[in-house]
Amino acid sequence: MRRPEQHGFVVAQLFLALAITTFPGNAQKSASAASPHALDMSLHSPESVGFSAERLERLHALMQRSVDDKQFAGIVTLLARHGKIVDYRTYGARDMASGAPMTKDTIFRDFSMTKPVTAVAMMILYEQGKWLPTDPIAKYVPEFAHLKVFNGTDSDGRMILVDPEHQPTMAELMSHTAGFSYGFFGDTPVDRMIRDANLFGAKDLKEFIDKLAQIPLLYQPGKGWTYSVSMDIEGYIVEKLSGKSLPDFMQENIYTPLGMKDAGFYVPDEKRDRFATNYYWDGKDGITDRPNGNLPQRDYSKPPTLASGGGGMVSTIEDYYRFAQMLANGGELSGARVLAPASVHLMTSNHLSPAIIDGGYGIGSQRIRPGFGYGYNCAVEYDPAMANLPDGKDTFLWDGAAGTWFWVDPTNDIVFIGMIQRMNGHGPSLQYLSRAEVYQALLDPSK
Repeated sequence: MRRPEQHGFVVAQLFLALAITTFPGNAQKSASAASPHALDMSLHSPESVGFSAERLERLHALMQRSVDDKQFAGIVTLLARHGKIVDYRTYGARDMASGAPMTKDTIFRDFSMTKPVTAVAMMILYEQGKWLPTDPIAKYVPEFAHLKVFNGTDSDGRMILVDPEHQPTMAELMSHTAGFSYGFFGDTPVDRMIRDANLFGAKDLKEFIDKLAQIPLLYQPGKGWTYSVSMDIEGYIVEKLSGKSLPDFMQENIYTPLGMKDAGFYVPDEKRDRFATNYYWDGKDGITDRPNGNLPQRDYSKPPTLASGGGGMVSTIEDYYRFAQMLANGGELSGARVLAPASVHLMTSNHLSPAIIDGGYGIGSQRIRPGFGYGYNCAVEYDPAMANLPDGKDTFLWDGAAGTWFWVDPTNDIVFIGMIQRMNGHGPSLQYLSRAEVYQALLDPSK
């Protein structure tokens, strides 16, 4: 994988000196904090890395049509290859009522695109020797030592509970196969218990865990795949193993080293004018700013007492590009090393068994099937052609409830980020339509 271009020695030393002055006593951390500013965010010729500028107009037409048809208020997209940005566009409005245009520094609710960031936090702790994939979750969350497993209902409608065949493991937690659920997307007795427990109304992650420990697993660990609260459990584990809050750990170990200057778990007052309005599919032919659906509503105006590792982040598209490009580079960005290549590979490899791959599982646009599996907190295309996708082998990806999406294609060294803010409903699948338009424009992959 090729690394992004970096500025000269003098500029790097200047930023290093400033960082050390600002954060005395930790020169090594300061060096990591300084170097991200060297990232090249300028626009390069598509032809310089094998794309056709003419054919990329089809991508632009798709995005503009989606806004003109009032499917979405606004969109921002970014396409990079070999660490060079070759397409970076805004469409429509950040807020329809005021007419504020969509801008490149707009702040978005990432929702489930928080999950891969939480995976990186976990992998940092993995590299520090603080957990192993084979460890039982209860080693770090003893409240889960006596979890039961739902096994149907009796003739009176009461839940039948049995012991787990084995304690759910950390690898199962990170691949959504441990047996937990979300409560939002199903109507089993377990899902109803989760909804009744109001997990996300807990005052903090400890109360969240205490409530969850009273609810049985939906199935035997390792025997299914269900989109779940697993990454919120990971957030709690990050806090326990690091001794820091999840937002503070991410700030220190991910956001600051990578230069993700607007990433976080809330939007402070001085940035609120850049925060995109969140829209909702109206169930007919357009969008509304009136909430609907069953997902919990959040106040982003202040730091949360319960920081959600599964869906609490906000960021700009540049912030998320820096994160994704770090993964594309094997764990580093402009000299800031976050993970080793081996850890990125472990995170972004398929961890689902053939039985689960063939089980018909999935969520939203992401359907698990032959060729399309799941790693640690992200989907993995281990055989894209088998999955009827144009990407390169081992492409990894995820999306968010408000329509944000990204993918990293290590075979073709491509990173793509798309940001919108529209919840639920149907409409154009920009995530997959954009794939077709990107790859039809890649005419010389050898460059």
